[in-house]
Amino acid sequence: MASRIYADRKIVIISIFLFIGFIYIVRLFYIQVIDKSYTLSANNNVLRYVTQFPARGLIYDRNGKLLLYNEAVYDLMVIPRQVKDLDTAELCRLLEITPEGFIERMKRARDYSPILASAFEKQISKETYGYIEEKLYRFRGFFVQPRTLRKYPMSIGAHLLGYIGEVTPAQIEKNTYYKQGDYIGISGIERAYEKQLRGIKGMKIRMVDVMNRDVGSFENGRYDTAAVMGGDLYTGIDAELQQYGEKLMNNKRGSIVAIDPKTGEILCFLSSPGYDPNLLVGRVRSKNFGELNKDPVKPLLNRAIMGQYPPGSTLKMANDLVGLQMGVITKDTRFSCQGPGSSPIKCTHNHVSPLDVYMAIQQSCNPFHWQVFRAILNDPNYATVKERYDVWRNHLMSMGFGRTLNTDLAFELKGNLPSSDVFDKIYGKGHWNAMTVRSLSIGQGEVLTTPLQLVNYAAMVANRGFFYPPHVVRSVGTEKTKFATQKNVSTINPEYLDVIVQGMTEVFSGAHGTARAYKIDSLTMAGKTGTAQTSSGKDNSNFIAFAPVENPQIAICVIVEEAGFGATWAAPIASLMIEKYIFRTVKRKEIEDRMINANLLNN
Repeated sequence: MASRIYADRKIVIISIFLFIGFIYIVRLFYIQVIDKSYTLSANNNVLRYVTQFPARGLIYDRNGKLLLYNEAVYDLMVIPRQVKDLDTAELCRLLEITPEGFIERMKRARDYSPILASAFEKQISKETYGYIEEKLYRFRGFFVQPRTLRKYPMSIGAHLLGYIGEVTPAQIEKNTYYKQGDYIGISGIERAYEKQLRGIKGMKIRMVDVMNRDVGSFENGRYDTAAVMGGDLYTGIDAELQQYGEKLMNNKRGSIVAIDPKTGEILCFLSSPGYDPNLLVGRVRSKNFGELNKDPVKPLLNRAIMGQYPPGSTLKMANDLVGLQMGVITKDTRFSCQGPGSSPIKCTHNHVSPLDVYMAIQQSCNPFHWQVFRAILNDPNYATVKERYDVWRNHLMSMGFGRTLNTDLAFELKGNLPSSDVFDKIYGKGHWNAMTVRSLSIGQGEVLTTPLQLVNYAAMVANRGFFYPPHVVRSVGTEKTKFATQKNVSTINPEYLDVIVQGMTEVFSGAHGTARAYKIDSLTMAGKTGTAQTSSGKDNSNFIAFAPVENPQIAICVIVEEAGFGATWAAPIASLMIEKYIFRTVKRKEIEDRMINANLLNN
């Protein structure tokens, strides 16, 4: 009986061992025949993992013109531990680098990793790659990895489109998508839409022989992953208008921004002096960036959203709108154009007096608008000047001043619309009044605006009281962006906007309008000149406008720094831009030639 029990135990034990052995055999079969992951690890020294960088998305203008595309380049990669019997002189000759440059690059690669690939020489052109490709087998440990660079076929819109650059360690730490040597959007659309533009990286596993020659894909590409191209962007930019604007602003400092009031789409966006965006592409980027950064005219500064300027007389209508809304004036209210000695703010124009709001806008009468502002800050419906000022400021903020507009471009500044607390600190609570801050009535003093805010203000007036956030991109692929649905309504009743529109129309059409010299007979335009003194003592030439008045298609702001009166430079440039956009051609060649050929950089 005992022997029977031992025999049964023996069978059980043997069965257990056989079962375990069977499991091991099955597992080994799976690992060696079916699952190749361990084979990949074991063969890592003879397999090459080549990242497939996706092409970034393309960027088009509103009419389907290509603003930005990709061009193939190549990075020469190195795995330091695999480098043997290298003909250093020949490699230096092919790459056009010095022996010292070779040593520096190899040190950088070893410091990164002796066993992982890193870039030895970046962004090699197609021509140079052709020479290297046929001799690559002689350079063990080196291989070529393709990627793409951006190209700008029209060489326009540098500040708008932006540029890409290599990721920093901080960016790598923040986002695991990026690795050393990857590129990322630094400014403009490239930055704002980086996630949509960058695509998804892929990987190819290649087999390499002892001579560093590629002998084919591993397992017929079974474990390869394809790169996915980034999404294409369709913008509201009018490439022809953009190009024309840059031509008009050549040899001038300032900005032009134009938008479609109906949608908020940016039609033209430029900062001048600008630069050819192709200068910040490829192996010459670092050198060119350094030179541009040192240029005293600051071509890298994006004046359209980072330039903060006193708005000058362009702000006068905002005061009028607040006065009408608060009821301290009506469209029939008249103020005297007080002469020297009787008014703290003098008039720079000869005209009839007293005058109403229409004539005051048409002729840009400083004393009229000062008296509107004084009436606001003396409104008896409020107990203190602080309360009255806060009401004024809140109305202006509803028009887009003193805050960002949530555009789709990075680094937008909000200008300056000081709170009443600021004046309390400067002058003491209860110790300031309309006289103290009177310069605000004519867009001077502490108030500062960006060109983007001013064109948005023009669009708000064109729309009779509302605006959509100014934005560049209308869709990513077929998916529309959200901006055209984000309606911002000002605190001003539309009936008061009609009053202002009539006054702005007479700036062009009135007998004494400050921009009457630039009217277009077949087109109704509304505008406002501005001449704003700067800290240098010179005047900026400002102008805002929209057209056609009955059905606005374009709103525009032009600022020409330290150029003098608004009617001298900004107004004619704005009218030419409107003519170009509406009619697609310009007939007023005398005005056009004068604007294009003027050099105001040395004013």
